Amino acid sequence: MKDLKYLTAFSIPLMAFIGLYFKGWFSFLTPFYGFVLIPILEMIFPVDTYNISEEESESRLKNKLFDWLLYFNLPIVYVLVVVSLITVTTTTLETYEFVGLVLSVGIVLGVNGINVAHELGHRQTTNERFIGKALLLPALYMHFYIEHNFGHHLHAATKEDPATARYNQTVYGFWLTSVFRQYGSAWKIQNRLLKNNNQPFLSIKNDMLWYTILQLTYLIIVFAAFGVTGLIFAFFAGVIGFILLETVNYIEHYGLLRSKMPSGRYERVREIHSWNSNHLIGRIVLYELTRHSDHHYKSSKKYQILDCHDESPQMPYGYPTSMVLAMVPLLWFAVMNKRIPREMVSA
Repeated sequence: MKDLKYLTAFSIPLMAFIGLYFKGWFSFLTPFYGFVLIPILEMIFPVDTYNISEEESESRLKNKLFDWLLYFNLPIVYVLVVVSLITVTTTTLETYEFVGLVLSVGIVLGVNGINVAHELGHRQTTNERFIGKALLLPALYMHFYIEHNFGHHLHAATKEDPATARYNQTVYGFWLTSVFRQYGSAWKIQNRLLKNNNQPFLSIKNDMLWYTILQLTYLIIVFAAFGVTGLIFAFFAGVIGFILLETVNYIEHYGLLRSKMPSGRYERVREIHSWNSNHLIGRIVLYELTRHSDHHYKSSKKYQILDCHDESPQMPYGYPTSMVLAMVPLLWFAVMNKRIPREMVSA
């Protein structure tokens, strides 16, 4: 029964559905739940540093429940998007209700969309990767698959990585640099892959081109079916979704840098190059994303068997709380800068 704890991740879209039904100030239920109630719960529940045994790890890998908990996010996300579009285009809403619903759906696109897509994007089966890419579509961030897997995991914790926040960089500045640099990086990676396989730009193998076509098609369908209001809703919900992702990117590697060896190459990625959090609520809501150090140490490990490493830099708060803290840069710097190893600051 304890494995069913990951059902808690579905509480995020549940809050969004409740907000859609009741409207009014309930429209803001999802952001309130995610960034007020969960941080409070994280301070109440104890930190859990327990690592499962090798036998339990093997058992979890054989248990398909953990995979299906990810797959179920696909219909949930798409049903929520469609119901939301119907609601905002057929119901007279106050401006604040519209804004609240955009935020709510955007948070779901970030947590149950992009976050789950991140996990599935590391899988080896075509079907799982397809589900992952489908979850990236409504967030308008399909290029994340290419840049994250072929760029970020290679360059993490270096100045070459768009998704690694610099020391004393604010989250707001990071949003701009990361969003645009990652998109440009994805195109560079795609062009290199095409060149390595002797494929032209206008090739069926050009995934970035397909992603562009699919995302434009999605927006055109939304406009055709739901008009300008629906298009505005879908677009800004997607933006909220990927801004949420970039906020997570910000806190995951903030200020941490790998050293260069005498050869000029960077040292290999180790457990010390990602911020780790063992705060229980954030862990299960985000499918163990908060054990990010182990994920980078061995990206092929599935979420249900990720470990905590003692040498990993530990966040004083869970990821949801840390995201709120990052919104106030002076507080973020005061809390986090002293935790960054001095040798990384001067790197």
